Amino acid sequence: MRPTGLGELDRVLGGGLVPGAVVLLAGEPGVGKSTLLLEVAARCARPAGPSLVVTGEESTAAVRLRAGRTGALDPSLYLAAENDLGAVLAHVDAVRPALLVVDSVQTISAAEIDGSPGGVSQVRTVAVALGQLAKERGIATVLVGHVTKDGTIAGPRVLEHLVDVVLHVEGERHGRLRLLRAVKNRYGPCDEVGCFDLGEEGITEVPDPSGLFWNRRAEPVAGTCVTVAVEGTRPLVAEVQSLVAPTTQGSPRRATAGLDSSRVAMILAVLERRAGVRTSAAEVYTATVGGVRLGEPAADLAVALALASAAADRPLLPGMVAVGEIGLAGEVRRVGNLQRRLTEAARLGFTHALVPPDPGTTPPGISVLPVHDLRSALLALTP
Repeated sequence: MRPTGLGELDRVLGGGLVPGAVVLLAGEPGVGKSTLLLEVAARCARPAGPSLVVTGEESTAAVRLRAGRTGALDPSLYLAAENDLGAVLAHVDAVRPALLVVDSVQTISAAEIDGSPGGVSQVRTVAVALGQLAKERGIATVLVGHVTKDGTIAGPRVLEHLVDVVLHVEGERHGRLRLLRAVKNRYGPCDEVGCFDLGEEGITEVPDPSGLFWNRRAEPVAGTCVTVAVEGTRPLVAEVQSLVAPTTQGSPRRATAGLDSSRVAMILAVLERRAGVRTSAAEVYTATVGGVRLGEPAADLAVALALASAAADRPLLPGMVAVGEIGLAGEVRRVGNLQRRLTEAARLGFTHALVPPDPGTTPPGISVLPVHDLRSALLALTP
């Protein structure tokens, strides 16, 4: 396994790129896929051997200009603009790279196969050919994949089965933070996340991203609550924001960003039924800060408290975090890695934590309040 030179990428990959492995990197246009891979290709070219970047969407002059701007130039980094599979294979024969980047797999076509580039048969043929080449010669290969409007990888579903690793780059188009996640990984974990900052000088690592996902305020604001998520081995402090607004419409709107909409709908129902928080006649908006996605149930308690705080228009206690899963009966359930979550919250200066019952040993610097159900948790609201 060869390190890429980017610690955040190595964390997601499980240590680095495996010779002969095929990696599929997907993400929306403009999210930074090409910039990230250009940086990786330049860094891998120095210790491991030549790197070859084949672009089917841009000219070599455009890629060369970006590489110069971001400092991703190296004498052992080769660029080629090709759309024909035979020409790509010829470049591989000439360069004999240790790393091959194809940007993107949907723009390459095989002359012997009918259909336009990006079609099912073309994408399958190109992926199979490049995969066989990678395995035979021990070339670490990265394929860039387009995504559809709903965020899934474009092309045939079999494409994900033909590769060894599937990575997704996430991030808001108008923001700088980029999150890299592994959806499939035959050589490492699938629950790690890498954080990057995309700027004018290229893409840089963010080894300590917790401070990016919550806002430091002089005074508490109603409708906000902080939780601690765990991505792989990394705890991330993240803020949940909520807005509950009265409406005269017959069907009040529900909107979420960075949270599972079905999970939020369940929490709203539990709040109304078990804790008496009425939101059925109001529009409800919930979101996370910094573009982070909170998918684990441990964020349920923070979402519920943010919604209750917004509905009552009363802020929560300052310096407080909330961690816990909520059941349909209104109970607060235990979550994993609680000590690691509390330690991270204490490190960042939080002084109080609402947690499930029997929290175990409490880290120094933070006061822990176990709560059994939503009603007792709502006591955290200021009178």
